[in-house]
Amino acid sequence: MTIIEAQQTVDEWIKKFGVRYFNELTNMAILTEEVGELARIIARKYGEQSFKNDEENYNLADEIADVMFVLICIANQTGVDLTKAFEKNIRKKTERDIDRHQQNKKLV
Repeated sequence: MTIIEAQQTVDEWIKKFGVRYFNELTNMAILTEEVGELARIIARKYGEQSFKNDEENYNLADEIADVMFVLICIANQTGVDLTKAFEKNIRKKTERDIDRHQQNKKLV
């Protein structure tokens, strides 16, 4: 699935099952909540925290997808073409950081 296809899929889902998009502020709050759920899993799986008994059945991929879904909602409702935005962002990072990370002694 391409990024534009993902944006179209989310838009179709919202119109069919979601009635309408939540407003931008609500979606920002939902995004924060979803990132928190992702952070909880990362902290326990890759960090130093341990899982609680009821957290054993985590699904990292599903939490990442939840974050993507809400980000796509925000992009759709604000008119952002994520393909163009991502391509532009990669160009910016490439120009800005062309040598930066290779010269970072912390990464060697």
